[in-house]
This record gives sequence, structure tokens and C-alpha cells, in this order.
Amino acid sequence: MLSLCKAVFTPAELQALKKRLEDGNAPVLICGLSPLHRALAAAAIQTEFFRPVAVITADEAESASFAADAAALSGIEYAVLPARELTFHDIEGVSREWEHRRVNVLDGLKSGACTAVCGSVEAFSLRTISPDVFAASALELSVGDEADVSELAEALVRLGYCRAETVEGVGQFAFRGGIFDVFPPSLSRPVRIEFFGDEIDAIGAFDITTQRRTENLRRVRVTPALELPPDLAGGGREAFADRVGGLLKGLNRSKLAKELLDRIAADSARIRDGLRFAALDRYLPVYQQEPCTALDYCPAGTVFFLDDAQRVCDEIKSLSRRAAQDAKQLMESGVICGRQRGYYLDPEALFQFLNSRSAVMLDNFLAQRGELPPREIVTLISKQLPSLSQSFELLFSDIEYYRKQGFAVLVLAANRERVDYLVSLLAEKGVSAVVDPSVSAPLIPGGVTIGVGSLSAGIELPAASVAVLNDTRPTAPEKKKQRRAVKLEKGSRERLKSFSDLREGDLIVHDNYGIGRFCGIMQLEADGIKKDFIKLAYAGSDVLYIPVTQLDAISKYLGAAEDSAVRLSKLGGTDWARARQRAKSAAKDLAKQLIALYAKRLRLPGFAFSPDSAWQREFEDSFEYEETSDQLLSTAEIKKDMENSVPMDRLLCGDVGFGKTEVAFRAAMKCILDSKQVALLVPTTVLARQHYLTALHRFRGYPVQIASLSRFSTPADAAKTLRGLRTGSVDMVIGTHRLLNKAVEFHDLGLIIVDEEQRFGVAHKERLKEISGNVDVLTLSATPIPRTLNMALSGVRDMSVLEESPHDRYPVTTYVMEYDLSVVRDAIARETSRGGQVYYLHNRVETIDKTAAKLQALFPDRRVIVGHGKMSEKALGEVMQAFTDGEADILVCTTIIEAGIDIPNVNTLIIEDADRFGLAQLHQIRGRVGRSSRHAYAYLTFPAGRVLTEISQKRLAAIRDFAEFGAGFKIAMRDLEIRGAGNLLGAEQSGHMVSVGYDMYLRLLEEAVLEEKGETVQPKRECVVELSVPAGIPESYIDSSFERMDLYRRIARIQTEEDAADLRDELCDRFGDYPEETETLLKISLLRAHAAGAGICEIGDKEDTLRFFFSDFTFEKIKPLFDHPVLKGRVLLNAGDRPHLYIKLRRRDDRVALAEALVAALPQPEPTEKK
Repeated sequence: MLSLCKAVFTPAELQALKKRLEDGNAPVLICGLSPLHRALAAAAIQTEFFRPVAVITADEAESASFAADAAALSGIEYAVLPARELTFHDIEGVSREWEHRRVNVLDGLKSGACTAVCGSVEAFSLRTISPDVFAASALELSVGDEADVSELAEALVRLGYCRAETVEGVGQFAFRGGIFDVFPPSLSRPVRIEFFGDEIDAIGAFDITTQRRTENLRRVRVTPALELPPDLAGGGREAFADRVGGLLKGLNRSKLAKELLDRIAADSARIRDGLRFAALDRYLPVYQQEPCTALDYCPAGTVFFLDDAQRVCDEIKSLSRRAAQDAKQLMESGVICGRQRGYYLDPEALFQFLNSRSAVMLDNFLAQRGELPPREIVTLISKQLPSLSQSFELLFSDIEYYRKQGFAVLVLAANRERVDYLVSLLAEKGVSAVVDPSVSAPLIPGGVTIGVGSLSAGIELPAASVAVLNDTRPTAPEKKKQRRAVKLEKGSRERLKSFSDLREGDLIVHDNYGIGRFCGIMQLEADGIKKDFIKLAYAGSDVLYIPVTQLDAISKYLGAAEDSAVRLSKLGGTDWARARQRAKSAAKDLAKQLIALYAKRLRLPGFAFSPDSAWQREFEDSFEYEETSDQLLSTAEIKKDMENSVPMDRLLCGDVGFGKTEVAFRAAMKCILDSKQVALLVPTTVLARQHYLTALHRFRGYPVQIASLSRFSTPADAAKTLRGLRTGSVDMVIGTHRLLNKAVEFHDLGLIIVDEEQRFGVAHKERLKEISGNVDVLTLSATPIPRTLNMALSGVRDMSVLEESPHDRYPVTTYVMEYDLSVVRDAIARETSRGGQVYYLHNRVETIDKTAAKLQALFPDRRVIVGHGKMSEKALGEVMQAFTDGEADILVCTTIIEAGIDIPNVNTLIIEDADRFGLAQLHQIRGRVGRSSRHAYAYLTFPAGRVLTEISQKRLAAIRDFAEFGAGFKIAMRDLEIRGAGNLLGAEQSGHMVSVGYDMYLRLLEEAVLEEKGETVQPKRECVVELSVPAGIPESYIDSSFERMDLYRRIARIQTEEDAADLRDELCDRFGDYPEETETLLKISLLRAHAAGAGICEIGDKEDTLRFFFSDFTFEKIKPLFDHPVLKGRVLLNAGDRPHLYIKLRRRDDRVALAEALVAALPQPEPTEKK
């Protein structure tokens, strides 16, 4: 929008302003500016002067808004520098997403990649690493460079990286032989560096989930992983440790707490020894000899803008007061000593810095400024206009008003489709508009220009006779995704196959022998050849050794809670066979029931909704955020069902905050546009009110009448709603089970949306079936389900799955720590002092009131309320309603909040006994905060001094890695999906799932569905291959036993040449060139698959003969072998009790190749589509 930037200043004003800044005649005050006009002024100066820009705002929300507006106006990307929370207390781990974002922006500023940055006073004032040290420490690696792998690993540790077996998050690195993986904060994906000797042979980005390379790179820049790596402190780690130890010199030790003295001495030693600890921020004041901040990273010639300058100056002083108060409390608590002050640049130094630079103060009013007296004052006149939210009548009225005044009118639309639509509407009104998508041409006085873009508001510039009208929602980003959703592949059913998290002692399921315990990989010798075997322990003292070539018969046991007792199967017993049979019968019953329901629905007459109209597309385009690809795909699937004459019955599953409501609202809009009504049914009154308010906001600006019906509705409101539903004046009603009352009559119901159906009672579900007969039904579930279950039920239960998290969601700062009342008190005080609310999770009903009383005593001026599942529905509803309405500050609760409501004002979560929760549950509970533009905090605490069980220790380690690196997220999601599967299938089926394990149950269910649908289920053919050849994955190639287990099982599941080629590529990509014995293992697995298909059940070598046993031996089958050019004259038949073929081996025979040749010569079955 360069033409708009040119309209802000006259050429004379620009030249005068440029001269003042170049001559050092600053600060300059530009007043008379509205918020949007301030961003426009900054964009105009940047595009005219070609100088770097740094914008200082009073808080982070204003930084984000300013950056979005300035970027849209100038076409230059504005980075947002966040502040970060300092850690003073001893904790097990802390999440570092905000710190990584800071490091990324600091790197961009120092390297010159970032020429425009916005940040709050706190973000710019926080002390940090020296920019020169930061720049010098960054590693520049290019293909062809030489580097020692061990030295590279040491360098990364100095930069704050942690070594891991597999890179799962920012700040980790791993190396295996000549392969080096690292995830710098400055990159969106980790990189893989492949060495040939000491030379870098290749560099590529790779995907965390698949660990496969996604693109090749020529070079990579590896920045520090932390903002304060001890090795990069002023003078190095030793000098830093000396400064920490020297804090006590000259102080009166008798007046200091022994705990503080011991802590400082211990921390000094830890720093000296290179040990990591989360509370390094305690020593930020002595990290550098001279204080450095993000301001020092801004290049020479930077123009510093103060957005709303008076507020910025006030915030500079306010931050100093808050920091001093916090330091005083920390000193009184014995956490720091008096010399550990100065975490932020003091106000005098900051004002001095700004007075000596090219500073421009942007403000609305002219006021006294003692700290930053302006040397020049420029007054501009502007008027901020509201966004029109796509109301064309209001838009046209404003256009006509400004055209009559001779103004050049610029209208900004969300996308090109909307531009064309507005052009046609204006043409109907006799107004001709110029289309200029990038708004680069001069604006025409008295004319109308329509461009693509979005600003936080409209604006009027009287001096330039320019008016900008915003036809988009405030701050709505331009859509980057195409509307066409990509269809996901659903061919091969992916079983839960990851063994990378399998540990010794974990439970496994063998197809034939049942549930056992994994005891590790053992190397045994057979026929003079050492091979890897998997040791499994069963009931009693039974032990089973499984060759690694047969691991496709094994899956990790999933189903029961991790602390539940699961009975091991007994080898040779009948328990496992009976459990399998029971599960198979139950799966058949379920399949029969589902298919009957599906068939019944297909016979019902439904309503075929119209294809998408312009209003539907307009409604979807007005969404304030960028959709995920899963949202687009699910919306397309639902709308396709609605356009079919068969009544829809679709389940939409997705994790908390993944955007189910938006998808449901799009379906609702499609229904309403065809003059039909929508009923949204929710389990609680609080959820009903939340959905009602959300719907009012989302449908704002559209002629849609929305009503609510719940226990909180007054008799008059309820009567009005019921009347509107009967007459058709109400388009959409949102309510609890009261909607199922027989007194509720609809004029023309077209769609029922059910939120969390499993939380309704049996009677309510039966009533729902009555009214939903030939009406489209969309059911929402906050617990995700596995895609595998979706595929198993393909064709009998329509499901859409949201697996992708929304883009640019604010990370939640997460602490894992021993319970410390002073930390908890500080956390609650900080949240409530900024007007926020707190969830305090105490998961024991017996003592919850006592805990609430303790918190009330700590905070007598705050209101503490209690909510738990044993309260009556009415009492709990009133508690949750009061908390939602902001009538209480702290909610002491049980896990009822896990699948609860969204309260954007709740941004601090404290969990007691976090070691008693699984990762999946913690992940869902943590999703309850961080749902607004504010920083959110989660404190996962465990009791101080408690002797933790082995399970609790494992959980705690997993939680710490999860918080710090995001590691284990896939496991958390998988466990959550298993729970979702249980919710969907019901209690009885869940019991069978527990008895045989999720993976086995799913196969039984899939087979049952196919049988009930009349499709043939091919029995699984197996072939055992035992050849006296070295075949395996040596430790020297992959030293991680978990990775080897995972790969062994995946290799055992090879079915085609394509599968084998894919695994070969992955091995080379992730671990480098593989040895000959691994290639032999791949060939044997492919041989097993082909041989099984040809009817061979066993291949072995004994006494210099290669033997082939058949499961269904016929002479017709083996006939082609006797004319085979390689095998002719060598293949012999043994027609004894167990007929088999054999070949006499010669000295130079390749046993695997010879077996491959024989199998290839046999007739193969017709290929069938994988399920």
C-alpha cells in the first residue's frame, strides 16, 4: 500500500523530517495520530527513508497490532520481539518457546535479516547476551565445509543445546555416525547435516514426526539455543561463575539466610561445571560486565518509534517500580541477595539512549514530556474509522459521503473474490471502481480504489483528502490457503507401530501368544551366526525369544491405564485364545449394530442442501484466523454430506482448541442460508451460554437470528424463543437437554449439532434419535480419536478428524517443579493483579474445601470458589457461571475443567500432584489456558520430599521433557486418542479393548466390519525365514535400542518393493549408509512377504540344503520351477510326511538370492488393496 504511505506527509514535511533525523535533531514528536495513523506514519517514514525501524509499545498486544498494520501498509515484514518470564525459583524444567522467539528475533536484528521490529518496553529493556558475542558464536555451516563432529557437538552444548537420541524440539541435537541433527530457534524445522569424513556432504530440513528429510539446503545458520548460555557470558563460563560467587563478598553473612548462602555457592559451582539449571535468570545482573539489551541489537541508523509515547514513558517508569518491588520480595524470601538487582535497563539509561538516537514519538495529544523533550513537533490531523464488517450498505454510504467531499477512497477487502464482488455491487449502484490489489498506484481524488488487505480499522486523512474503508474484520489476516481442501490418503491402514518409546518392562501383545513383558534385545548364536532376538516374559517364568524378522506379530500393549494391573498371558494356556474370541464376538456385534444403523439412515429421505453461495463463501472468508488444512478438509466433507439427499450423521473429533466450533458454524450457516433451522445441543448451561456468545460474535453482521434455551433463560425469554422456533423467526438455537423437551417445536429443522454426546444420559440420547430421524446430525467430540479407528469404521461411521493445531497459537509458559507455596502465591498474585483469573487444580474432593480455605487466607481480598464433579448439576453450573462472569478470581477444582469451557481471562493454571497425571491428560488440561493474546502460565507441581514411585518418576521425566522441548507430544496424543476410542466405542467395547490391547482389537473390529459388509477377509499368511546368514541392525550402526526396535518391526512389516525402497531411503537419510547385514535383513523381510503370498510357510537351511515348506502344496504350483533357467536341475522334491522342496547348496551360492529366485518363479496371487 505504498500509495497510501505517500499520502501521510507532504514532500516538504518528509524532507524536513529526514533532515532532522539525519542531523540528530531528535526526538521528534508527531502528534494528532490515532493508533492506525501511528502505524501509517512509521510505514511512510520507513519506505521513504529506507532505514531500519524499531517500534516500542506499552504492551505486547499493541506490538502485535502495530506490526500487523505496519506490515500491511509498507509491505515489509515486522518481527514482534516478545518479553519472557524470568525464572528465579529452583524448578525441574521450564518451557522456552518465548525465549526461542526472542533468540530468533535477536538473530534477525543482528544478522540484518530483520529490518523492522516491534516490542514492548519490557521486551526491549530486559538484559540479554552481548550482540557481538551472540553473532560470533553463531555457527555458519555450508555443504563442502569441513568440521569435526565431536567439536561440533561440544560447540552446540556451549550454545545451550541438549543432546537427545532423537530431535523432537527446538534446542536439541543428536548425532549418529556421520549424521548430525539439530533444531535451532531460528528455523521452523530441524536440519540434518550429513558428513563424509570431516566434510559436510549434505544439509537438509526434516520433519519431526516422520524424521524424514523434506528439502535440501546449501547452508544453515545455527544460533544459540538459549538467551543466556553460561559459556557465552562476559569473560566466559569461569568468569561468570566467579562473578556469581563474588556476590557474597563484603556482605554481612550473619544477616543472610544459610539457604541463600548455600544456593549461591552451589549455583556458582554448577555454572563452573557446565551444568544446566532453569533458574539461571537469578544471575542475569552479573551475566555481562556491561548491561546489554535488545536495543543494542538494532543496527546503526535505526529509527526508534515510540507508539503512544506518553504511555510508553509511563510504562518505562512503571516497569522499573514493578521490578524493584519483585526484587524486594525475592530478597525477603531469601531467593536473591541485594546485589542481584538490575534485570532491566533502568529508566535513566533508557531515556538517555532514546535521547541520543533518531527517536520519533507518535502520539495523539501534545503533552509535557520531561524525560524525552521533543526538539521538533509535527502536527497531523487524522480520524480513525471503524471496520464495516462487510455491511455493504454502510460501506456504500461512506463511499458516497467521501466522494462528495472530493476524497480519494480506498476500500480494503479480504481477498480477490471479495474485491470482484464489491466491484459488481458498486457497478449496480452506478459507481465505477479501480481494482489495484497491491494498492501501488496513486489514489484518484473523487474516485474509488479497491485493494486486497486488512487493517485494524479504517482511517481518514483530511490533509491529503484520503479515506481508507476497511471491509474486513479487524486484524483478519489475508488468507494464504486455497479453498480447495486436499483429500487425505486413506488406503493403507497405519497401525500404532511406534516402538521408539518402548522401554524394558513395557507390555506387548503377540498375535499368537498374547500379552507379555518386553525384556530387551538379546543377541544369541545360532548355527555359528549371531543374531538379534526379542526377549519376552510371560506369566510364571515363561520366556519367549522372537527373531527380529518376525516383529510384525508384535505390537505395544495400549488400552489400560498405565498404573492398572494387567495380567500376563500364559504360554500354552487357553486364556489368550478365549480373550481374543470374546473380543472378536463383541466386535462383530458392534459392526452389525453400526451397519444396521447406517443402512437405516441410507433409506431415510433427507434434504439436499444447495451448493455454496456467495454469502457462504463470504462468511467463511470473514473468519479471523487462518484455517488449518484439517479444518478445510472437515468442512468440505461435512458440506458434501449436507448436499447429499441422505441425512448426514457425522462425527467431528479434535483436540481442545483445534477449531471444531468454527467448522460447526460453517455447517450451520449453510443450513440457515437454505432457510432451515439449526439446533446446537450442549451438555451444560455454562457451555450453552459460551456457545451462544461465540455465535453472536461469529454471525455478527449477517441476518441470522440466534437464541439460547437453558435453565438460565428467564420464562419470558424461553417463551419468546419457543415461539420463534415454531414460527421460524429463530434461525439457530443453542441450549441444553431442555431442547429435547417435547414442548420444543421447530418450524423447519435442518441440522442438529451435538457437543460431547457421551455426556448426555440414555433418555436424552433416545429422545435425540426420535427428533433427528431425517435431519442432518453433526456430533462434536473434544477427545481426538485415532485415524486408525476412523479407517476401521470406514463406510459404517462417517468421521472427520482435526489433527493439526491452529497456526500462531501463543505458547503456554510451563514450569515443572516441587510445590512451593511462595511460587504459587506469586503466580496467583501476578495473574489477579493484571485482572486475570486462576485455575487451581486439586484433584481430591475430600480436601478441596480445605485447600480453598488456605488460598482464601492467603488472598483475603480475592474471591475463591470451589467446583468438582460430586456437586449437583445446578450447584456446579452456578459456580462455573460465576467464574465465567468474572465474579470470582480463583477456581479450586478437580479435573472437571479438562473438557470444560473456554474462558480467555483465565491464564494461570496451577496443578497439584502433576506426577499422578498422564501426559495426555496434562496436555488437555493445559489447553484450558492460553486462549487469548495474554501470556499464559502453567505450574505442574509435585509434593516436596515425596518418595516417587517408578511410574511417577517416569511421568515426571516425561513431563519435564514435554514442557522443555515438546518431546513426547506424539505419545501424549496417542494415549489421548486411545481414550477417545474408548469414549466412541462405549464401556463394553472398551473392556474388550483392554483385554487384548488396542491394536489387536482394532484388527478384529476391521475384520468384523468387512465381514458384515459382505467383503472377503483374506486370512493372514505367514512365512518363517530362518537362514544362516548375518542379518540385522548392528549397534555400531544404530546404538539406540529403542530406534532399532522400531526399525526392526517396520522392516518386518515390509510387503512390497516400494516399502523396502522407502525404508532404505529412510535409513540412509537418518543414519547414513547401512551395512551389508542390514541390506540382507531388508531382503529377507521382502522374501517373507513374497513367499507367504506364494503359499510358502517356512524357508530354512539345514545340512547344506535350502528347504521350502508349503501351507497348500500342489504339483501345479511348483511346475514352473523345473523349467526355470537358474533353478532347472537343482530343485528337488521331498514327498514325505511334510512335502517340501529343497536345493543342494553350492559353496558360492547366495542363499537369500537363491530363495528369492525360487519364490519369484512361483505364481503370485492377484494384488489386493491394502486396508
